[in-house]
Amino acid sequence: MHAFKYHRPASVNDAAALAKGEAKLLAGGQTLVQTMKLRLASPSDIIDLGTIKDLAGIKSDGKTVTIGAMTRHADVAHSADVRKAIPALAALAATIGDRQVRSMGTIGGSLANNDPAADYPAAALALNATITTNKGKHEADKFFKGMFTTSLAAGEIITSVSFQVPKRAAYTKFKNPASRFAIVGVFVADFGGSVRVAVTGAGPVVFRQADMEKALGAKFAPESVAGIKVKQDGLNSDMHASAEYRAHLVTVMARRAVEAALK
Repeated sequence: MHAFKYHRPASVNDAAALAKGEAKLLAGGQTLVQTMKLRLASPSDIIDLGTIKDLAGIKSDGKTVTIGAMTRHADVAHSADVRKAIPALAALAATIGDRQVRSMGTIGGSLANNDPAADYPAAALALNATITTNKGKHEADKFFKGMFTTSLAAGEIITSVSFQVPKRAAYTKFKNPASRFAIVGVFVADFGGSVRVAVTGAGPVVFRQADMEKALGAKFAPESVAGIKVKQDGLNSDMHASAEYRAHLVTVMARRAVEAALK
């Protein structure tokens, strides 16, 4: 690990002022610290957001659940407000990594990092989330641009994420047994008049599955998606699963998610 300067700003404005050049923001550190140890990243400065109290917390008003960017996965998983309003979101948070990861990792860090196999991007996309930053707001549909790439500009810091409360929802994933990242994960959210289906792990970036959304909008039932075949073109293929297998898993996980949402 290379030498760097360490900062503990007291406010988002202070953090943004420091976020220049080769500086990196530190949220939970679950990705950044590891890449630094492997010398895949060599930031000149580390800006620790952990001391900014305004960035953590959970609020629910019945229509939306708003979670501060520095809120830990474990806090989301155990939140009474999240469990009541969007139990699928709490359940998702409980499946991230292991206990140590859930105790340190943050929702804002996960979304900003945008790992193609992360869980929160699927929740953000399926629950039509709004990502608020120190510079404005981003719709989830326009936020995830590509592998480890988002619409965040230089010096832009996520402050909170607001999820729309659905009528019912569920998230299921076929996980890597070692990392617990999603080989394929599917989040299904029924809003009464419309359905959103988000897929993570299958491709280089999280995406919505339009055919499944249309079928479930007509009839919210497992059989509505069971016969939908997902094209393997453009999907990930690696030592864990081929593109063909991932395409198959999207259908399997979607059917299971609908079954879970109906319970």
